[in-house]
Amino acid sequence: QVQVVESGGGLVQPGESLRLSCAASTIFFSIYTVAWYRQTPGRQRELVASMPRDGSTNYADSVKGRFTIARDNAKKRVSLQMNSLKPEDTAVYYCNVAGSNSNYWGQGTQVTVSS
Repeated sequence: QVQVVESGGGLVQPGESLRLSCAASTIFFSIYTVAWYRQTPGRQRELVASMPRDGSTNYADSVKGRFTIARDNAKKRVSLQMNSLKPEDTAVYYCNVAGSNSNYWGQGTQVTVSS
């Protein structure tokens, strides 16, 4: 069973930065698409950023220019650098590792942006 574990959430003030990290226990990590999603109460989980195996990136319009996704295939880790955080970025953030026949989620980490 593949395990996906996030870390790095917390409480920050508007304008500050936070870096989320995710580790996945799969030998096939390098061929998977990695992504970060977020969810707030009463709303559907939404894609924040993704990076397929070719290293290209895709971002939600709301985070473009502020968030950066990165992956380290050797360490089987994916990160999300979040800068210039806004209160509307408050959510539970989930790491996702997915292939054509596989889809793995972490347990989520809370990010709260508040003054």
